[in-house]
Amino acid sequence: MNAKMFDSEIKVMEMIWKSEPVSAKELSLTAAREIGWNKNTTYTVIKKLETKGYIKREEPGFVCTSLISRADVEKSETRGLVDRIFGGSKKALFSALLEDEELTDADIAELKAMIESR
Repeated sequence: MNAKMFDSEIKVMEMIWKSEPVSAKELSLTAAREIGWNKNTTYTVIKKLETKGYIKREEPGFVCTSLISRADVEKSETRGLVDRIFGGSKKALFSALLEDEELTDADIAELKAMIESR
């Protein structure tokens, strides 16, 4: 995944991951109910996701299925954040996250275990 994913695209991907395979009509109804979008907005975002290769649409029913996983998007978006905001430093990101966070002993032990398992 090379292209940046916009917030609107992530919202639609979340709906797809939750219910896939799902028709574009169902996505538009869900987006109207949960986000307040009209049908045209949802269909525009679906088309962008398809053009970028993140989803496929199939007939009958204009059914949408993801071609990328949530984990792939999380990794890519995190990498982008680290590069843009923290100059590529994961240590700086980690420090910023922990700066105002109250951590229990269990939280600290879990974080240490994650680091040590790398």
